[in-house]
Amino acid sequence: MHFAYPAFLFALATLAIPVLVHLFNFRRYQKVYFSNVQFLKEVKEQQSSRRNLRERLILLSRLLALTFLVLAFARPYIAKQNTIAPGKQQAVSIFVDNSYSMQTLNQEGNLLDEAKRRAKEIASAYSINDRFQLLTQDFEGKHQRLVNRDEFNDAVDGVKMSAQSRTLQQIITRQQSLLQAQPNAMQSAYVISDFQKSATGSTVKADSGLNVKLVQVQANTMPNVAVDSVWLISAVHRPGETEKLVVKLHNYAAEDAKGIALKLMVNGAQKALGTFSIAARASRQDTLTFSGLQPGWQQGEIQLQDNPVIFDNKFYFTFNVKAKMPVLLINGGKPNPYLQAAFNADEFFAPTATADGNVNYSGLNAYPLVVLSDVKSISTGLAQQLKIFVTKGGTLAVFPADGADLATYRNFLQSAGAGYPEKLITGATRVSALNVQNPLFKTVFEDAPRNPDLPIVKKYYQLNAATQTNAETLMELPGRQSFWTGYRSGSGKIYISAVPLSEDYSNLPRHALLLPIMFRMALLSGHDQPLFYTIGNDAAIETAPLQTSDKQIVKLVRGSQTFIPDVRQQEGSTLLYLADQVQQPGTYQLKKQDSVAAVIAFNNSRKESDLTYLNKAELKQLLPDDGTVIQTGKASLKDTIAQTNLGLQLWKLCIILALIFVAAEILLIRFLPGR
Repeated sequence: MHFAYPAFLFALATLAIPVLVHLFNFRRYQKVYFSNVQFLKEVKEQQSSRRNLRERLILLSRLLALTFLVLAFARPYIAKQNTIAPGKQQAVSIFVDNSYSMQTLNQEGNLLDEAKRRAKEIASAYSINDRFQLLTQDFEGKHQRLVNRDEFNDAVDGVKMSAQSRTLQQIITRQQSLLQAQPNAMQSAYVISDFQKSATGSTVKADSGLNVKLVQVQANTMPNVAVDSVWLISAVHRPGETEKLVVKLHNYAAEDAKGIALKLMVNGAQKALGTFSIAARASRQDTLTFSGLQPGWQQGEIQLQDNPVIFDNKFYFTFNVKAKMPVLLINGGKPNPYLQAAFNADEFFAPTATADGNVNYSGLNAYPLVVLSDVKSISTGLAQQLKIFVTKGGTLAVFPADGADLATYRNFLQSAGAGYPEKLITGATRVSALNVQNPLFKTVFEDAPRNPDLPIVKKYYQLNAATQTNAETLMELPGRQSFWTGYRSGSGKIYISAVPLSEDYSNLPRHALLLPIMFRMALLSGHDQPLFYTIGNDAAIETAPLQTSDKQIVKLVRGSQTFIPDVRQQEGSTLLYLADQVQQPGTYQLKKQDSVAAVIAFNNSRKESDLTYLNKAELKQLLPDDGTVIQTGKASLKDTIAQTNLGLQLWKLCIILALIFVAAEILLIRFLPGR
């Protein structure tokens, strides 16, 4: 047994007081008149024996009552594992989970209110001289210091919901970073949360000197359906055309969800409406069709009718409908007339022709499709920039030149993971096969032709077939030799033709297939920004090149909110780093001065949507061996924390025993006769 305040044990010296009282207070003599002295002697001996027993019992009661009263002030306890040494100042970090899942209700109200109340109860279990740190999902700078109990309680009252969601390891690492600055204090860390399975993370590592305690607030089981993600079927969006949006819905509950109403809004106008049912713990995809879009940035919003969990009932996305689609035609000094005629046939395309020596490398990223034709030798600089362009998601079509320097083609295309022309074959032949299953031919034919009119070939370059794992054949020559093949490279594609666009090699320049294939190649290309980003993801946002200066600042604007991101220039693009500036889901305008460069959508992480929780055994497995798991009930945490910190406390028992012996003394004096 140990004592929290052993100095009080000196008060045991007061036990001498009742002993002195016993020695002097009871020695009082009385005169007794009696006729028979012999009989008086017998009565006197009987009364003396009874009086001695009574006096000793009273003395014992007083001594025990005083002893237990002194022990109560000394705060005795039986030490357990993780018992904290009394009297030493303690530094306590308390994390209050304020993520969206803490909006869930239980018998005490919502989980965040209960978590705030529990944080105050934990603080009340410590001494007034101890210091506390409040931590939330926001990791705010104002919470990175130690305060007294009153300041801590005031800070807890100001905690509000946050879009952030941290793993348990991130939280404890953050707590350690502050507590390590207090090496002379006893260190304890508390994490108050609902501990969702999807958001908690894996096993936690903590310093051996840090006492980690997980406090789980219990939530009621509730159904929840959310939109996980969306994507558009078309890569390029034209004004007035029909768009198809795929929506992925997820039912996170253990029961089937029926009659879930879904609404699609674009630029504030309703575009589609539907009702869906989803099996328990399952997801499904549905396609929404809409049209009537004007050129410019489109702000989309999916709305669900799913109560009572509402924090994930909206999903935002944006995309750009272009009035014109730019196409870059790189030539060997003279524009190819067939390519010019093909892209001029549709006013949606805006072709730009340039010689291979005059390419603006910084502007390559603005073109979804680049066509390289009639270039005899590919320079090292051009090859490097085209490779970067394709890696980032661009589409490159290559038509070798007559008399091309095949070594330069090989160096470029082989490094990009694509096939390359090896040698010139002069024998006449005809294209033997057409891969109508390729996406480029999806809308070219109403029905697959049985005997299609295929290009006639006079001579061609034999394409190296070493790279086949990422190849998609468009056309083949006899013997399964490639005539026109596409290759995946990075996030983009490279299409290689075995012939130049010259009638000396084949009739492909005037063939009916050239124009629809080039159109489809352009329409399926593009490396636009993603439809949405996730709040809390630290990945950079890549945009079209934005030149900035002291007077031309790039900023992100939503209503009255304005953020200035960290802008870094990269080859062919601009990278934006937002850190944790964006806290609310929605659409934000990316502005350079007063002009809108892009519109970006942000959504909350869907980790918070899965309202399934870890049990006590699973939480214990996450912690180090000396960690503690506390599940809340109706009782206050103050006594639980005190017992955990100081072991089994006995001061209450001492008070009870002291009162019992005081009562025993009273009963002895009143009811046990002394004579």
